[in-house]
Amino acid sequence: MHDAVLSWYAAHARDLPWRAHDRTPWGVLVSEVMLQQTPVTRVEPVWREWMARWPRPADLAATESGEAIRAWGRLGYPRRALRLHGAARVITERHGGAVPAEYDDLIALPGVGEYTAAAVSVFAFGARRSVLDTNVRRVLARTVTGTRYPPTAPTAAERRLADDLLPDEAEAPAWSVAVMELGAVVCTARSPRCTQCPIASSCAWRRAGHPDDDGPPRRGQPWTGTDRQARGRLMAVLREAHGPVPKDQLDAVWSHAMQRERALDGLVADGLVEPLDGQHYRLPRA
Repeated sequence: MHDAVLSWYAAHARDLPWRAHDRTPWGVLVSEVMLQQTPVTRVEPVWREWMARWPRPADLAATESGEAIRAWGRLGYPRRALRLHGAARVITERHGGAVPAEYDDLIALPGVGEYTAAAVSVFAFGARRSVLDTNVRRVLARTVTGTRYPPTAPTAAERRLADDLLPDEAEAPAWSVAVMELGAVVCTARSPRCTQCPIASSCAWRRAGHPDDDGPPRRGQPWTGTDRQARGRLMAVLREAHGPVPKDQLDAVWSHAMQRERALDGLVADGLVEPLDGQHYRLPRA
């Protein structure tokens, strides 16, 4: 599997800025946080703007958290912007402004979980560590265990399998990103391109006749009419404002009063919005 997948990746890898030779650990960390539940096509332009504006953690740490939220734009899940801002401050204050290389230091950063810590240690620092995102888990489920979809959450067996498949230290980082890329563009959830797969001949799922007895693909979360949409409308008004926003201006963008108030209270509780006098709101300045 190693030679076939690595050769395929060398010929077909997408040209993404956080994979470039001049990438920085900070750029990798920003990309990994932005890419959570968000497609590459939406992330890339925002990532480029962020890196131009805040090329180092200290640059982001020195600005208000509200500016990070504003620059996050329409990527969704804006709490990620607050977490990146918090991580930048911790990196600046405790690590001399340099993203730490050690997994334990990475996972201690605000908003950094097991996957992100592993991804940064591998893709920024070349660690020999398995990286289990949705794409990697799907490729391993199909090619090795013969199931169309992996379990809902990573299992101990999946982690052992991923660890066992790691090549030596020199090739391990390339292997991790190559398997991830294979799952993203070939071994996709709904329409896998088996004829383009470099390991199709040894794929257990394909050899078994593509059985589909392990449930449908994961469905995306609904959007229209949800609290998430209401929050998005309110945040759009606040991002575009140059000062405090009157409450009646927020009321105008969502007609369902109870849902609107619930969404606004949630934004305040999440630290994404600051109430001023009960009649005006703004992005945080902390």
